[in-house]
Amino acid sequence: MSSAETPSEVDLLIVGAGPTGLFAAYYAGFRELRTAVVDSLPEPGGQVTAMYPEKQIFDVAGFPSVLGRDLVAALVEQADQFKPTYLLGRAARTLSEVDGKYEVDIGGAVVRTGAVLITAGMGEFTPRPLPAGDGWLGRGVVHFVPELEPLRDQDIVIVGGGDSAFDWALSLHPIARSVTLVHRRNKFRAFAATVRQVRELGVPIITDAEVVALRGDSAGALAEVELEVKSDPAPVVLPAQTVVAALGFTADLGPIESWGLEIVRRAVSVDTTMKTARDRIYAAGDIAAYPGKVKLIATGFGEAATAVNNIAVDLNPEAHLFPGHSSDVA
Repeated sequence: MSSAETPSEVDLLIVGAGPTGLFAAYYAGFRELRTAVVDSLPEPGGQVTAMYPEKQIFDVAGFPSVLGRDLVAALVEQADQFKPTYLLGRAARTLSEVDGKYEVDIGGAVVRTGAVLITAGMGEFTPRPLPAGDGWLGRGVVHFVPELEPLRDQDIVIVGGGDSAFDWALSLHPIARSVTLVHRRNKFRAFAATVRQVRELGVPIITDAEVVALRGDSAGALAEVELEVKSDPAPVVLPAQTVVAALGFTADLGPIESWGLEIVRRAVSVDTTMKTARDRIYAAGDIAAYPGKVKLIATGFGEAATAVNNIAVDLNPEAHLFPGHSSDVA
């Protein structure tokens, strides 16, 4: 992976280094476009790297299942054939049009580009805090589990009822001493099949419950969790060295909202070519909106190829929209 000084000018600036952005970087190289990828996170992979690198992903074509971190590593390797420049830990801020090109401020430096492809997922995301966990974040309370091994042989309480909560339960069950899932309602947002798998493993699921207190041991490390359960007048106390607060997150498009694009329900409206309301600005992946949209990684890959091929023609009207098949290129 090439991470270099900020280039003064490129053909295409990709905003977002998640799976869609990484595949777009490969495809832009295939179309012989000088490409830079900017992302506010310090590593490529977007939400996959930040939120579920240890999660098995089952709906990527060609992989019966693939770990999130392995998918990101493969996408980086694929793009590296064409040596895109990565500008990580730097957010795209203002965008202005000067002499037929776009200039994007990425925090103290400006990249001049012929076109922009926004693949920023759901934008900047902030985990929802655990109300009773004030002061415990990083001392036993976590929002994400980037590595499973440090939690081996621990008592773990997972708070939440969505896909992430149940995915962590499945991943941590084989290595933890105990895993208990706690949710404030008796219905779950997670896929029914995942809920069924967790139940079949015998993971205790406590519903209609709320975490009301966390307590430490003599050394100050997290030791136990106290729950208030609607059906039980007495508090329930669980041993815990780690609490995974999988309560979802709030998303914000940030500076992109000021770029003069059509925003629909925190997403960027595009046409069938993935073009936005502004010339030579495209969007792909979860951030792109159109009728019938299905938000999947697989969908983003196809949108990235569509966007890049149309960008290639935008930048050079003599270029062909269809570049041929990569298997035909030596």
